[in-house]
Amino acid sequence: MGDHLGTKGHEFGATTGRKRRCGWFDAVAMRRAIQINSVTGFCLTKLDVLDGLREIKICTGYQMPDGSIAEVSPMAADAFENVTPIFETMPGWSETTFGAKTLAELPQTALDYIKRIEELTGVPVDIISTGPDRNETIIKVHPFSA
Repeated sequence: MGDHLGTKGHEFGATTGRKRRCGWFDAVAMRRAIQINSVTGFCLTKLDVLDGLREIKICTGYQMPDGSIAEVSPMAADAFENVTPIFETMPGWSETTFGAKTLAELPQTALDYIKRIEELTGVPVDIISTGPDRNETIIKVHPFSA
């Protein structure tokens, strides 16, 4: 799946052209980033890359080597050895989200995906990109509004 996401999302290094590692949305890593950076809203990019997938997964936890479940990323890098991601599977969508500029243009299953990410992270998705161009963006909350 990582190769599909990387190819469809044009995820290659700008200088070297090397393929970037891609995967499903990792709510566990995002919760740690939110915790460290006091995030109050974030941008969900490349929603259009998921168009046409029958199922979409979200990483909701890590099974640690001792069998325990981590819902927030461990702080120590060596704690990631031999962890197994726990995925929640959601229905995908066959409709295109490419170029959508309003939430009303998105399929219900895409809206459900966004809502689930917000539930898992505890933080709203304020901006959604639906294509590579600047204007292919849904702004739910403007980042500079008071």
